[in-house]
Amino acid sequence: MQIDLFNEIQNPRPWPEGHEQLRFRQAIEQAVLADELGYGCWWQVEHHGAGEFSLSSAPELMLAALSQRTSRIRLGHAAVLAPGRFNHPIRVAERAATLDHLSGGRVELGLTRSTIPEWRLFGIEPDDARAQTQQAFELVPRMWTAERFSCDSGAYRVDDVPIGPKPLQRPHPPLWQAAASPASFEEAGRRGVGVLGTTMWESLERAGRLVGLYRAAAAQCTSPVGAFVNDQVAFFTFVHCADTDEEAMRDGAAAAAAWYTVTALTFFEAATEFVRQNARNEELKQSPGLTGDFLRGEAAAAPSEANLLIARILQGEQVPDDEIFTVLSAQDSLIVGSPDTCRKKLRAYADLGIDRMMCLQQIGGIPHEKVLKSIRLVGGLIPELA
Repeated sequence: MQIDLFNEIQNPRPWPEGHEQLRFRQAIEQAVLADELGYGCWWQVEHHGAGEFSLSSAPELMLAALSQRTSRIRLGHAAVLAPGRFNHPIRVAERAATLDHLSGGRVELGLTRSTIPEWRLFGIEPDDARAQTQQAFELVPRMWTAERFSCDSGAYRVDDVPIGPKPLQRPHPPLWQAAASPASFEEAGRRGVGVLGTTMWESLERAGRLVGLYRAAAAQCTSPVGAFVNDQVAFFTFVHCADTDEEAMRDGAAAAAAWYTVTALTFFEAATEFVRQNARNEELKQSPGLTGDFLRGEAAAAPSEANLLIARILQGEQVPDDEIFTVLSAQDSLIVGSPDTCRKKLRAYADLGIDRMMCLQQIGGIPHEKVLKSIRLVGGLIPELA
């Protein structure tokens, strides 16, 4: 299993003078260190109007800067918001190909349709988002590989235009899709693209089932959207490593993970989406597809301790840090503690057949120097997990 880094450029309050400049400088320092230590890929998100949650609104510029400060680590966009009002497919193809040249052929490109708050910000109709994301998956690799490009897909009309530059990697950089639901895991597999699992607080058992769902769909893919099937699974999770479990708690890692979860749920308006997703799942349970099989196979379960804890925090309760650490550290998806603790938890994911672990280490209010130390300590585990 390859160890990657996942970065949001989070910027929690209180904000000192020059806080935005500081966060960008810190992110660059973290990426340079990860490059030196042998991390596989630096994944940069795209979010708009996210406030404290993320300053990464122009990730293509951040990745271009990193291309000139690093030499080995791959540079992943996780993921480009694909509906056309965010990013026209021509601009996606041009920017990624340019970055591929600037980085010496180190680009990984993810696409996603985003969610309600960002659609609203850019005036995107939800019904258009899925179709335009599918079109982007189909059009971008064609732009990369055709000498001249034409299409008439309804949303986009291009008549015999040379789109350049072409990527340095041939036939093109690997394609990925961000996924947070069983339906989107299956969708990524059927498209023949790698899956960036951005689920939160997922049990090992369910993560393994999601991996199996994706693999089954990818095995059935005979017409990938790109020139090849990128049959890879990357999973996102919270990671913080310190000399001891106690030190990790003092660093505030569990509290930062709780802050991240609450802030994400608020930004993405997850309560509304949760209702919509449940209604959608009830429909999918009646379907014969792989996602229907997956959902029918899920037993009704009581909410996890982690979900109950997060609910208390969302309702305004001031939960003590030691209780947060105790409850969240028991979750498979929070990899926090000593090198030995982190090694065991990472190994459990590797045993599921995951290809890449995207480690979110710059979480909430964890001090920058503690993040650097964590990156170093996790970097020391890379040879054991490869």
